[in-house]
This record gives sequence, structure tokens and C-alpha cells, in this order.
Amino acid sequence: MVSNAKTIASELVPVLRVYQDGTVERLVGSPFVPPSLEDPSTGVSSKDTTISPPVSARLYLPKLSPPANQQKLPILVYFHGGGFCIESAFSSLYHDSMNSLVSRAKVIVVSVEYRLAPEHPVQAAYEDSWTALQWVASHSLEDTIDKDPWLIENGDFDRVYIGGDSAGANIAHNLTIRAGAEGLFGGVKILGAFLAHPYFWGSVPIGSESVSAHEENLLHRTWAFVYPAPGGMDHPMINPFARDAPSLLGIGCSRLLVCVAGMDDLRERGIRYAQAVRESGWGGDLELFEVGGEGHCFHILNPGSDSAKNMVNRLASFLK
Repeated sequence: MVSNAKTIASELVPVLRVYQDGTVERLVGSPFVPPSLEDPSTGVSSKDTTISPPVSARLYLPKLSPPANQQKLPILVYFHGGGFCIESAFSSLYHDSMNSLVSRAKVIVVSVEYRLAPEHPVQAAYEDSWTALQWVASHSLEDTIDKDPWLIENGDFDRVYIGGDSAGANIAHNLTIRAGAEGLFGGVKILGAFLAHPYFWGSVPIGSESVSAHEENLLHRTWAFVYPAPGGMDHPMINPFARDAPSLLGIGCSRLLVCVAGMDDLRERGIRYAQAVRESGWGGDLELFEVGGEGHCFHILNPGSDSAKNMVNRLASFLK
């Protein structure tokens, strides 16, 4: 419990509070749950692993029957959402979501537990995610030690995908840019990336975004909270359209799926992103997938709805 006598140093209502002694109180977020040898609803197995001292992940393996258990499976490196400051790869919300996607898509998932702001600079989320992606790619090298048997025995390194929702989709975008510039261990290529309701923002409203309430929007205030730097609202991390952002021509994958929701405040940015990628001359296959009448990350927050099931089916069909 956090004492009411403590003085709040800063807060991001209704998300979290930071007290003067450094204590962080998160006001939202689902509880942590352990991995399972076999999820009773989906048959998916999961386990946790440490990648480096600050980085860990939860791995998921679908239940397979012959002849499927003789085949190599696509690998998805997944980054959870939560505005860079809440939620976890180990939370019930994302554990249930990954079980559902893995069961439907028949893929191996490496769901990354990256460090959160404000305890850590927001750049840590990108570095941790890059470390996890390179760790997965390193399994393609013969001299790599301490390889994970699920990846070695079941993973197809010619079908590596990355993806995420909200802040996690933002991370996926930034990592495709970095992979295009730097490459991955073993020459592994990212076959495809999906960005579900990507968290992009900027100092200037676009499209139907409110001009008068732009800076009061929780999306604006969240980035200002996790990255309180001058000009930070137009840093390329959050604004891929910023003047000094790297060219979208350099996206390092050959397939891209951008998902938006009709009632999401991030809809305009997602559509603009897909348009900008097409206009950049990037030569891969791109699809913009929109679900009307739904809000931000509905497929995770309300997984039992028909819209959520259709969304998961679309993601599963992408991961082939």
C-alpha cells in the first residue's frame, strides 16, 4: 500500500502516480499470472525465460498434432501495449491474448517483457525489445549457446514476424526501421510486421483530431510524461512523420499489416502511416485493416466480441 502521507511528485491520471520518494503507483493494469504447461482453453504451452539481466520474455508453443508437429512454425516476437508505462508480458490480459493468437495462428510467440517508464527512460523499452529480437535471431547461428529448445526444434527462421498493439506497435515500427539499417544476427530477415492500433502522435493535430483539445488528450499527456524532453512530441520514436524521422523506405520487412479501429483516437495516425509508407516507395506488401465501431485495442480488452474474434483471425492469417 502507498501511504496517503506521501507527496505526489507527478501523476498521469488515471494511469499512475509517482511520489517524491520514487514510489510508482500504477492505477490500472491486469494482474500477473504464471505460465502454464497447457492452457485448459487452448492447449497452448507457455514458459518464461531470461534473455539478459533486464530483459525477459514469455514463450508460447501451440498444441500440435501430426503431421503439423513435424513442421517448422513461424516465429512472432510480440511487444505489449500500455503507453510504455503500464501492463506486462506476464499480465493476465496479454497472457490470455497470446494464448488465443497462438492457438489460432499456430505460431511460436516470444512476448517481450521490456522495462517501463517512469522508473526507466522510455528508450529502455526500445533497447530491451531490440535485445529480445536479436536473441531470437541468434538462434539461427550454429555457435550460439544456451539456445531455447522450442525455438530450435520448432521455429522457422525464414518466417520471423514482429508485432504489437499500441505502444507495442510503435516499438515494432521502430525495430523494423532499425533492422533495415543494421540487420539481425545470422542474416535473419523480418518477413512481416503487424501494427495493431499503433501509438503515433505529434505536436500538430492531423485529420479529424481535435485542435483545441489536442494537448489535453491522454495520448499527448502520456508521451509528455514518459519522454519529458523539449521537442519530444515530434521525436521520431513517437512521430514517424517528423522532419528528422528516418525514411519509411527503410522499413526492414517485406510484409506490413496496419490495423486501425473506427472509434480509436489513433485511427488518423494509423491511416496516415499506411499512406506514407506507400508514398515512400517501400516495395513490400502493405494492407490497411480497419474495424468500424470499435475502440482502441478492442481485440485485447474485449476478446469475446465478434469483432475481436475477426481481428484475431486476420492477424492469424497474416502470420503464415
